[in-house]
Amino acid sequence: MSEEIFDRVKLVLGEIQSAQPSNAEELEVFRIKYLGSKNTIKPLFAEMRHIPNEQKKEFGQKLNELKQAAESKHQSVKDSLGTPQKSSAGPSIDMTVPAGDLNIGSRHPVSLVLNHMIEVFARIGFSVAEDREIEDDWHNFTAMNTPPHHPARDMQDTFYLKDSTSELLRTHTSSVQARMMTAHEPPIRIIAPGRVFRNETISARSHCQFHQVEGLYVDEGVSFADMKQTLLYFAKEMYGAETKIRLRPSYFPFTEPSAEMDVWLGTETTTAKKLTKGTGWLEVLGCGMIDPNVLDNCGIDSKLYSGYAFGIGIERSAMQKYNISDIRMLFENDNRFLSQFSSAF
Repeated sequence: MSEEIFDRVKLVLGEIQSAQPSNAEELEVFRIKYLGSKNTIKPLFAEMRHIPNEQKKEFGQKLNELKQAAESKHQSVKDSLGTPQKSSAGPSIDMTVPAGDLNIGSRHPVSLVLNHMIEVFARIGFSVAEDREIEDDWHNFTAMNTPPHHPARDMQDTFYLKDSTSELLRTHTSSVQARMMTAHEPPIRIIAPGRVFRNETISARSHCQFHQVEGLYVDEGVSFADMKQTLLYFAKEMYGAETKIRLRPSYFPFTEPSAEMDVWLGTETTTAKKLTKGTGWLEVLGCGMIDPNVLDNCGIDSKLYSGYAFGIGIERSAMQKYNISDIRMLFENDNRFLSQFSSAF
């Protein structure tokens, strides 16, 4: 039995030595037959159990010689055919090939506009203040001269937390102003960016959540003229040096006198007509001189200090800047829309 097995090893060795693959296809056939996962040498190793103990060492050596012969023949023919060898260092890199495009992300248009606003106001000494989105009634309303049962509360359409009449989603970032005035002595010059919430009907022009940048300046001798010049500077930096603005009398419970500021868009484009309802003017912010009651509520002497405040809707500014006709596009997370802003930062 063992002699037959030795003869089979000798026969396979002869086949390997006499094989002469002449091309890559024949070499691959040789490799599969003698070195592949189901090669003809592998079954011979299983015959080791039939070899007498005194011959096992010799038989093992013969099998190793057989395998080495197959590997040596394969490599020598491969070299003679010029078949490229695989590098153990991995695939080579051609440094002359142009790099592919990087699939970078996009900043949201609201973030782009917000960052720009922060930069503009930072140039004239405003610092950024941020605080909570879930606010209490006092900081959101009462401190801002809106006591219980005041009709101005009806303007806000507030989202109150479940089973609570004192905790709510802030309706404006004026609550950040209240917290700053109660915690710091004048002079105070801050902007308060953030998300706010109001129970409003969602349409092309309005949403139940949006973003604001509210500004506050409190010091001795602050006037309405100071506020107007600040907002004119902001408008020109934000919308262009030729920007026109107008201030219209308005009402806010925490400022007196109060005004709304419009920016001229014109009526030349369909988007401008839609945004301005055909008037050419787009309302971008509300503003006014801080009501003395607000200063007193926050522990600031209204006889010594005065100040102004303003609130800017970021979505409206983004729509104007990027010619967006529907505010809902800013909240739908549609990549087809957002990818347009990949190169905008």
